[in-house]
Amino acid sequence: MSDEKDSLGGRMKRYARVGRAVGGVAAKVAGKKILGVSIGETINATDLREALGGLKGPLMKVAQILSTVPDLLPEEYSRELIQLQSNAPSMGWPFVRRRMVGELGRTWMDNFAAFDRSAAAAASLGQVHRASLPDGRPLACKLQYPEMSSAVEADLKQLKMVFSMYRRYDPAIDPSEIHAELSARLREELDYEREVRHMNLYRHMLGSEDKVHVPEAVDELCTSRLLTMSWLDGRPLLEFASAPIEVRNTIARNMFHAWYRPFYNFGIIHGDPHLGNYSVRDDHSINLLDFGCIRVFPPSFVGAVINLYRALRDGDEDLAVHAYETWGFTNLSREMIAVLNQWAAFLYGPLMEDKIQLIHGEEGLIYGARTAAEVHAQLRRMGGVTPPREFVLMDRAAIGLGSVFTHLKAEINWHQMFHGLIDDFDEAVLQNRQQMTLDQFGLDFPDIG
Repeated sequence: MSDEKDSLGGRMKRYARVGRAVGGVAAKVAGKKILGVSIGETINATDLREALGGLKGPLMKVAQILSTVPDLLPEEYSRELIQLQSNAPSMGWPFVRRRMVGELGRTWMDNFAAFDRSAAAAASLGQVHRASLPDGRPLACKLQYPEMSSAVEADLKQLKMVFSMYRRYDPAIDPSEIHAELSARLREELDYEREVRHMNLYRHMLGSEDKVHVPEAVDELCTSRLLTMSWLDGRPLLEFASAPIEVRNTIARNMFHAWYRPFYNFGIIHGDPHLGNYSVRDDHSINLLDFGCIRVFPPSFVGAVINLYRALRDGDEDLAVHAYETWGFTNLSREMIAVLNQWAAFLYGPLMEDKIQLIHGEEGLIYGARTAAEVHAQLRRMGGVTPPREFVLMDRAAIGLGSVFTHLKAEINWHQMFHGLIDDFDEAVLQNRQQMTLDQFGLDFPDIG
């Protein structure tokens, strides 16, 4: 509806809300480091969760990402922010009623046998209500929060300003392409009709995977701000963190296939692997629950992912250079290649050895954090690098899934699972399959090159 499109007034209200919420938390923790060990009071962590949850939108997504990675935040902060994955503060019944009338008309309840007034889950851009059709089929109805377009534009503008300020004193990473990628994907997430097409796409790509489940949209009850789909029962993944190793390994394998089969078979990845976007069934299969953030990659990008693996495995510097240049890196010196390979060695490390192992060894993501700090320092000394925009969601998926496997303490032969996906890879075959699939589901990604 026109009253909720991006507007100057909406953005100004957003700026004010951000200032009040974050400023209020800052006042309570004055003199302390918000991400430092010195903050150990749960009340401050609770305040931060409530402030960010109340803001909704992209800033809340930042908190979700922070909470997903083990050991990045003090335990009390992670514990509070994890609740933002699916238990953020929800909008009340007056909002729900107005939204449903606006999307389906005044007789909207005639479409349902039941509709819960309280949200079953609430996250960054919308909240979910349980409902059922007259024939008894259980439903999930996702409603977009009000004025999200203005909130996204305001947050993206502030993020661009923060990136610019950060770049002045830390030139290690040029964030211009990162901002462009985040902007494109966040704007797409606001369009629930597009998300329906994403959902149908994933039902197609994972149709042969009986251990991964995707909801089915009820097309006649979907609009650009309302997504109605089948309800999938499941439990949060962290409830299985202490399960027997066989259970944890099964869940990890299913997660691996849910994310990487679409990538290597279709050049498409789910770019948002935070804990609220999937659940685990009693048989330890996976429900994928959110399809707003989907990334399509040029087949050459996927080929370069495999080529870099082979380059690292075989010590082939020329192939590594070819992979980086295919991704869009320019002016690569031998020294820069060596630095980029340090980070690549961390990401590809679990795939190199044909053996059962933890995803990142006994050190877990601590090793990754140390590697990232070393790479960052070297990039800064060398004048910095501009990562191609495709790296934003690819890295996010790799790190996010790595954190899932770390939480589960899964012990798997990652090498064999990876080779099961890439051994028959053919870039030309992928090109044809991808284009036919995108045409079939009416999807256009002009930024894939």
